[in-house]
Formats: sequence, C-alpha cells, structure tokens
Amino acid sequence: MKITNKFNITLIVFLLIFQSLKAENTFAKDTDPEKDKILVYVLKNILTRGHFVEKDMNDDFSEQVFHSFIDGLDPSKRYFTQEDVKEFSKFKYEIDNQLIADDVSFYNLVYQSFIEKIKNARSYYGALLAKPFNFKKTETIDIDYKKAPFAKNEKELINYWRKQLKLNVLSRIQDKLEKQEAQLKKDKKIDAKSFKVLEKEARADILKNMDELYLRIEELEHEDWFSTFLNSVVGAFDPHTTYMAPRIKERFDQDMSGKLEGIGARLVKKGIYTEIFELVSGGPAWKQGALEAGDIILAVAQGSSEPLDIVGMRLGDAIKFIKGKKGTEVRLTVKKKLDGSTEIISILRDIVELEETFVKSTIVEKEGRKYGLIDLPRFYIDFSDSNSRDSAKDMEREIERLKSENVSGLLIDLRNNGGGSLKTAIEIAGLFIPKGPIVQVKFRGRAPEVKNDIDPKMQWDGAVVVLVNELSASASEIFAAAMQDYGRAIIIGGNQTYGKGTVQSVIPINNFYPNYEKDLGAIKMTIQKFYRVNGGSTQIEGVYSDIAMPNKYSYMKFGERDLDGALVWDKVPQATYTKTNSYENFSEVVNKSKIRVALDPKFKLINEYAKWLKSNQENTSYSLKTAEFSAESKLIEKASKKYATAFKYNSDLRFKSPKYEFPLVEKDSILAEKRTIWHTNLAKDMYVAEALNVLEALKLKNGAVITKN
Repeated sequence: MKITNKFNITLIVFLLIFQSLKAENTFAKDTDPEKDKILVYVLKNILTRGHFVEKDMNDDFSEQVFHSFIDGLDPSKRYFTQEDVKEFSKFKYEIDNQLIADDVSFYNLVYQSFIEKIKNARSYYGALLAKPFNFKKTETIDIDYKKAPFAKNEKELINYWRKQLKLNVLSRIQDKLEKQEAQLKKDKKIDAKSFKVLEKEARADILKNMDELYLRIEELEHEDWFSTFLNSVVGAFDPHTTYMAPRIKERFDQDMSGKLEGIGARLVKKGIYTEIFELVSGGPAWKQGALEAGDIILAVAQGSSEPLDIVGMRLGDAIKFIKGKKGTEVRLTVKKKLDGSTEIISILRDIVELEETFVKSTIVEKEGRKYGLIDLPRFYIDFSDSNSRDSAKDMEREIERLKSENVSGLLIDLRNNGGGSLKTAIEIAGLFIPKGPIVQVKFRGRAPEVKNDIDPKMQWDGAVVVLVNELSASASEIFAAAMQDYGRAIIIGGNQTYGKGTVQSVIPINNFYPNYEKDLGAIKMTIQKFYRVNGGSTQIEGVYSDIAMPNKYSYMKFGERDLDGALVWDKVPQATYTKTNSYENFSEVVNKSKIRVALDPKFKLINEYAKWLKSNQENTSYSLKTAEFSAESKLIEKASKKYATAFKYNSDLRFKSPKYEFPLVEKDSILAEKRTIWHTNLAKDMYVAEALNVLEALKLKNGAVITKN
C-alpha cells in the first residue's frame, strides 16, 4: 500500500522524541570523559593524516561541525530557539581549536542545553494530544524544515509541535477512514465509526507509540549519543567517513560477513534508523520486488498485527522482529529512499540461500540466435580463503559454459550492484579485453597508480552489452567505465550510475591507542579515489549510459552527487591504453535504440511518471484542514493510478537455464522455483528486452574476433 509524503510526519515526530530521550538518558549514564577525549584525540589525528582530503581544522571546518551537530540534534527546529543558537554561536569558530586541544566544551554546552529543552518537550506532546485538534481551521504546514528558521521563543516552539502532531493525527485518521471504507465494501453491516471516535483513537495511537519509544530509549548509553557529535566531526571530511561505536562496528562486521537477516536483506544502522544495505539476490525481499537498497524500515508487524515502531531501536533488537519462520508474513512500514514516501510492504519469510548472491546465467533465443544473460549481484571475494568462490572465477566459468552453448552475445546485468572487491572488478574486466589498464587508484598526495589486467587471455571476444541503473556503484562503475573507455561494450540503462568513486577502509581505533583497555570502536574512512583509464573520476559523475532509458530515478535527487559534502569530480592524466574498436556499427546501433526508446509509449509513460515523482517530492506543504487534506490525498491517489501500468510489460522472450543446470534443477525443487521466478521476471523486463535488441544488432568488425595483443 502506497502512502503519500503527508504520512512522513509520523517519522519526524518519532525522530524528535527519540532524540529527546536519547539525550536525557545518556548524559548521566555511563559517561567517560577520559574516553571521550581519547576518541577526539585519535580521530583528529587519523583524519588529518590519513583521509584522502587534506583538510585543515580551521574556522570553515568549525562552522561546518557547528551546523552539522545542531541540525543533527534538532533537524525539525523543535527544540532550540534563536536565542539558544545565538548562545551556541560563541563557539562557532572555536570548535577547531577545542578539538586540537582535545576539548569537548562545545559538545557539553549544546548537550546540556538540549537536555533542558527535552524536559520541556516531554510535556508538550502529552498536553497537545490530550484534547482534539481543530480540523476546521484553515492552516498549512511545510515539512521542509531545512528552510525553516528556529522558533523565536517557547510559544512558537509549542505551535511547531502542535501543527506537527496535528498533521500526524490527521494522517492517522485518513488511514483509518480508508480501512473502514474498505471493510464497509465487504460487509455493509459493520457499524461505521464517527470522525470523532476515529480522531480520539488516532491521538491514543500516537500517544502510545511515543510512550513506548520513551521506554526503549532508557536502554541507550552515553557512547550512543557522543557518537552523534563524533560523526559531525568526521562527516565534515566527506559523507562516507563515519565513526562506529563498538556495538555498531560489531554489527557492521556481521553484516559484511554475509550474515543474512531473515527477509533476505542485509541491514545496517544509520543513526537512529534501520536501513536496507542490500538485497540478497533470490531472497524473499528480492522476489517480492518492492524493497530497495537505501530504504528505511520504520515499523515491523507480524502478519495483520499492529506494527511495532523500530525507529531508535538497536539493530540487533530490530532484526529479532524482522526474522521469523519460513512461510510467516512480516509487514514492513518503509520510508522509500526514492521519493521519501511511506509504503507498507508484505513479505513472506523464507530460507535465504547464499548461492543466490553469486553469479548466475540464463540463455534466451531471439530471431534464431542464442544470447547469454549473466547476472552479477556484487563483486564478492573472501580474502581469508584463496580457495573459496569469488566473482571473477565464477564469471570466467559462467562465460565458458555459455560459450559451449554457442551464444552470439553477452548481456551483463549490473543493476543494483553496489560494488565490492576492486580486485575482482579488474579481473572480470580483463576477461573481455587483451591485457591493459583497467582503473587508476590514487592516495592523497601521491601520483595515481594504474591497475592492470596482466593476463593476455580473452575469455570472451564477442558482442557485449552492460545493463546498469542509478544503483550500480563503485566496482560496478569501474567495470562499466573500462568497457566504455575501451569501446568494448555498449552501456545501457539509467542516465548515469551512482557516482561513488571513493574507497573506504575500516580501521579499529585501538590500533592507534593500543594501551587503552576499552574498545574505542572504529572509523570508516575515505582513503582513495578511483579514476577511469581515460583520466576522469567515477566520483559524482559515475558512468553515463550510451543509451539512457527513462526510469523512476530519472529526475530524482539520487546518487553521490546529491550527498552533502561529497568529494568533487576531478581528473588525472590518461593511462596508456588502446581501444578495441570492436564494432563496425556501434554509433548506428546506439542511435537506433535511442529512437526506439524515445518513441516507445511505455518509456514515455515512465518518463511522465518520473517527472510526477519529482514534483511530488518537492511538494512539502500540506493543509491541516480535514476536507482539504483528504482532497489532496485523493488527487495524489488518482494521479498515481495513471501510472499503475507503467512498468507492466511482457515480451515473447523465453529464458532458460544453461544445460549444466538441468540436473541441478531436476534434483532441487527450490532452485527450480527460483529459476522459474527469475526467468518469468526477465520476460517482463522492458529494460532487458531493449538491451537484447541492442545486443542482437551489434556487428563485430569484419565479422572477426577482436585482435589480441
């Protein structure tokens, strides 16, 4: 069920309350001033000496930390007043000096003030929810709080709270009315509840959720809160540099090790949120199709039971509610990364097989010729075991199997591939070209180092098309860029890939302070930057598709370029390489595909949908009057129905497993089911269909294989 942006106010209210309680409960419990100073000392030294960007701790840096910390505490301008910010401002250009002296006075000042504000705020929501709101009054609320000023005084603060809670209640009433209407259609004998009753229930629901949140926050410790300040400091270097407290580091290690969490999704903690890091290919969430990397899980319900809010909950506790037995239903209330809307996603739990995270292939016949499609979910490797599977070995083996079945071309699907091992990306690129440079890697203050494919063998010298989208990142971009720079493949998909051209290293802080007995956690720090063989960075720009096809991300703020503080695009000298000049009709094929896409009614509708998503994202002002709020909701619902069929498509293509899988599928009914689902979805995928049109049209130069040096 899709819910409009109006319902996001619930998350914002919970965020405010969460932060309130976090501050109050952690300030007095488990404080360790010595540890705090050590962390500041070590982190500043690691960053100034090891981060890719050489950044001075000066007044500009100080101002950045100042705004980041205050905005992090009070993103919706519901605690601090203009007078408070004026008091804090005496340290606006002194934070750098304090950090150099291992002093946390700014943190303590803001923190203590915040605690006092919380004591007042805790009384606000109870009093405001104790009586009905006036929904006949004409007034609006704008939830773009970045543009809003801080309140002048406490009276204005309370009014901010009132309007926010009013929108929260109004959203809940709307939801209840929709459910009631649906029930009445099924059974007209049901006694309909009046607006007055529903309004009272809505206020009670919100009050209950907030009270439960207060109880949960009591478990938090000082390190949870001090981490917020430390992340304001390290985040001033770039958005991918973060401090991880000991518990967060432990969970990060478990996540990176491939431990799967029930629904077939790897989860990470981002501040107070539980975020989808990536989906496991073939898992329940992947099959269901609605959940995406970057989505935030707000609440979890077991089947039809009432949802449990997990904002602020520790990751381990949240996972306990998301996990469950095979065949049981979990309903996730999710804030979508794409447009900020909220959606309830139902998933049937199942056993998640690691096998589905590996390379797999399928064969499709088109106009009497066979083509291979290889799905590469990530660039995986186990550095601790040289004999284990990795994506390069698997890709080489899969290509050999497809060659034995005489396929005429390969389609490499890198959509939603967030990256992984640089080593395997280089080796996989080397399967498609003679030996030569694949990528350039640069440390701070050093000349770029060219990483080469040193094996002259070419595993595949036929036609290649690479399918990408805006979620193809990091190692995916290295591979796609190399294929594009060499002229070895046509890149087709979204306008451009994600644009993450940086490398992070996770460093235990105790390595730099070995005599300290307590665990200091770790820092994930940007240490390198990637550059294409043509000299341009993949940072920000990513890889632009040779053929761009409209999708839901086309006009959205999405990718590295939309992250505050992201490192800039730049270039280094071009590496010495020779283009393969593989095709005699490259430009012709690209131009014809662009025309097909531009004239296709389906792609036209998707383009309109993408524009609508963008306009909906920008609409941050809402009426707090019942009739107008309801009318706005119905308009959005009506508009969304127009695009309900945008992605409904079915080709006449039939995909089948390569021959080596036949005996495996016969013996394994679960594998057979997974392949059936995958093949069915591919036949309904218009992006795959157009990529195959392109692959079919490509002609190798002189009809011969590519010359090997």
